[in-house]
Amino acid sequence: MLEENNINIIRLVILANVSFAVTFILNNFLTYGFGFPGPLTILSLTGFYNAASTSGIDLGLSALQLGFYGLALYYVFSWVGRRSKAEDVKYLDFINSYIIAACFWVVLLIGLVDIVISFMRVHDFHSYLFSDSISNMLNQPKSRGIFIHLPVIVLGFLAAIRMRHISFVWLALMVVIAEMIIVIARFVFSYEQTFMGDLVRFWYAALFLFASAQTLVEEGHVRVDVLYAGFDKKKKNKVNMIGAIALGIPLCWAVMICGIGTKNSIINSPMLNFETSMSGYGMYVKYLMAAFLLVFAITMLIQFSSHFLSSFLNLTSDQNGALDDGAPDDGAEKA
Repeated sequence: MLEENNINIIRLVILANVSFAVTFILNNFLTYGFGFPGPLTILSLTGFYNAASTSGIDLGLSALQLGFYGLALYYVFSWVGRRSKAEDVKYLDFINSYIIAACFWVVLLIGLVDIVISFMRVHDFHSYLFSDSISNMLNQPKSRGIFIHLPVIVLGFLAAIRMRHISFVWLALMVVIAEMIIVIARFVFSYEQTFMGDLVRFWYAALFLFASAQTLVEEGHVRVDVLYAGFDKKKKNKVNMIGAIALGIPLCWAVMICGIGTKNSIINSPMLNFETSMSGYGMYVKYLMAAFLLVFAITMLIQFSSHFLSSFLNLTSDQNGALDDGAPDDGAEKA
């Protein structure tokens, strides 16, 4: 059995990985969304980094952003020092379940709200129901994103506090209903609009990308287990650890770095420009679909970390803790 210090080092590394990923995303929004200078600007004082601006305010904000990484590391040190290793998996699964539930409510509510707005816009109902300023706001992607979508996003995260244990079966049902309405409207009433297909694609993308982490919790992903099926419990846990640390976590970091590494990255660019489809009077949610990749990356990274720690916990459990089949225990699944 590993010594306690070695166990805590491994816990520290895995939890710090998650904490730094969350801080990386936070600093991305501060830098490109709110005009912060970035955490590396402070390094211009050492001559190792060339910054566009080195004013006192920028250096102070940069130091604040860099300090977030320090706070993240301090929090992890504090957690490992105060909590037992059995609580790590439950903690990560709790965070992930909240993020997934919040995103579920966000895409459900935004889909319903935006399709109503798009319907009114197509038939020019909004010009009769609202003033000219509000009508113009609804026609502008950036204005709709800030004044309509953003409050709905906040509402979705608040809803997830009380309604965290949701099932993506409901979102699958909504996709089926939306597709059925399209078929009936097209072939019975000869009515079809772009926003109808946009809603299906919006929910469908969320269904697959958001449910991936939850599927990993429940061991629902297809595993090519020609060899794995014949392994004993100890080998299964080792395989799960190697897979998470060598394949899963690096993949998630690659998605985040490539997606939000710069202002013009494949995730940042659509989000910052409130990008919409070029198909005419459709829904204004394309920029949110780009953000789905970021949600996928962070939730899968958290879940791979939880999966690693769960298998690691099984390997290092004492005589009072029985080895299982490598999957998170029931308590972790319910967290």
